[in-house]
Amino acid sequence: MHTAELALSLLLVVIIVVSLLSNVLVLICFLYNAEIRKQVPGLFILNLTFCNLLLSASSMPLTLIGVLSNAHPGGHIFCQVVGFLDTFLTTNSMLSMAALSIDRWVAVVFPLSYHSRIRHRDAIIALAYTWVHSLSFSVVAACLSWVGYHQLYASCTLCNGRAVNAKTQFTIYTMVLHSLTFLLVSVVLCVTYLKVLKVARFHCKRIDVITMQTLVLLVDIHPSVRQRCLEEQKRRRQRATRKISTFIGTFFICFTPYVITRIVELFVTEPFNPYWGVLCKSLAYSKAACDPFVYSLLRHQYRKTCSDIINRLLKRSSPNGSGHQQENGKIGRAKEIVKDGEVEDRPTH
Repeated sequence: MHTAELALSLLLVVIIVVSLLSNVLVLICFLYNAEIRKQVPGLFILNLTFCNLLLSASSMPLTLIGVLSNAHPGGHIFCQVVGFLDTFLTTNSMLSMAALSIDRWVAVVFPLSYHSRIRHRDAIIALAYTWVHSLSFSVVAACLSWVGYHQLYASCTLCNGRAVNAKTQFTIYTMVLHSLTFLLVSVVLCVTYLKVLKVARFHCKRIDVITMQTLVLLVDIHPSVRQRCLEEQKRRRQRATRKISTFIGTFFICFTPYVITRIVELFVTEPFNPYWGVLCKSLAYSKAACDPFVYSLLRHQYRKTCSDIINRLLKRSSPNGSGHQQENGKIGRAKEIVKDGEVEDRPTH
């Protein structure tokens, strides 16, 4: 086995392990915490977690086998089923990210009317659209035999048709697929999260003005305290930009190489380096490992839930145990809070 194959294999193993463990942890938090289940974004996160788990258990292991054996993993029909799932789950997860960005945009830009704009019924309708959208492209590819083992990516996924007419149709299909998934989701993410960043910066600026006015009035304040206040202002501004950059940046870093390679592949006759194809596919898979941290596990509510679960498993009394029960019974939490440049958890009622 070449060094490149070994490195790609290790990368895939890490992605599979991290993706499975992190997405299972998100699912456990969702089932454990009733407050998370009541929130509208929880439905989108659950759908995204479901897609990531299935992708981690189906397509990723077969790609790893393909890299290790340099051969077709499994039978033809089995590979077609996995290729169908690969197209469906990848498309569905992208649309779920777009739905989450729209939800966050409405919550931050229209906090007072959030509950009237985004309800559970609206979330179910949005999820139904993502499933119909994803199933439509997957079924078309399966019916036209455009799914199978692709040597370049060492995985069961979309494949070119052999006949000239079929190749032309496949080219049109691929362009439409990526236009209505990757390109559409890219536009939605950029527009919504940049709007969120604008609101976050406005709140940071307002907090900074109040802080500076306070520092001016407190003429006898110690220089070290003044310096800490100024440093906190800087961190607050950077925190907002860093969070938005993470949402957008992980999407483009993970999916852009794969999508561009897919499109370029349609118009060139020279074969690509197979290691490049597997690397692009691995980067696309890595989004399934990043999503639990980007959208869930790094948030305060999920961290607190994980802490409660660990304390319960270790049979330790959690300092927030009684508060957890009280929070589940509360009605009418604050709308959407933008605090220190970051969006906090949404209301539950």
